Amino acid sequence: MSKPLQAVIFDLDGVITDTAEYHYLAWKALGEGINVPFTREFNEELKGISRMDSLEKILALGGREHDFTIEEKENLADQKNEHYKRLIQEISPADILPGVENLIAEIKNRGFKIGLASVSKNAFTVMESLQLTKQFDVIIDAATIKNSKPDPEIFLTAAKALNVDPTECIGIEDAVAGVEAIKGAGMFAVGVGSKDTLAKADVVYERTAELSLAKLIEKYKLG
Repeated sequence: MSKPLQAVIFDLDGVITDTAEYHYLAWKALGEGINVPFTREFNEELKGISRMDSLEKILALGGREHDFTIEEKENLADQKNEHYKRLIQEISPADILPGVENLIAEIKNRGFKIGLASVSKNAFTVMESLQLTKQFDVIIDAATIKNSKPDPEIFLTAAKALNVDPTECIGIEDAVAGVEAIKGAGMFAVGVGSKDTLAKADVVYERTAELSLAKLIEKYKLG
């Protein structure tokens, strides 16, 4: 039987808001600039992993992984990020995914702790734009950790900052790497998306609108 639930830890992209399209457009522009064809299908492989790891995948896709120095790669990643930041300037609370605000309110009303575990270096900016920063007890982003997902470090760091045992947490993710990170941290994993893709999650919901605290607690207890 599971331990009493203490906290719920969210991923950002694809769970709280969908910035995937902006990431895709920014990466696509970068890829085209260095003559690496980039598709939406390949973009799915970048979900949940860090900017530099994403860049390495793109360079490998085009057979260009040895064509750039470390400094040049960092410049390319920065170029993509600047483009992405311009694209997300228009984000507002209207971009919060369906059901998420209600879920956050339910978690707060029940007295559970709430955290964010996002490998995005723009997590604070996006959360401010969504006007959600004050709703979260902790926000852990890429600047806080050394190892990106699927390494469990980011979720373990969030649990430590919340002062809770990882086994008393629910983690919510939309990416394979994120689900692996949650499970690696010893948490109960909730996936949002395809059941086939997120098969390693303890429970999967197709859309955020299907999420509710009552459902999550019921599944967690059975976990």
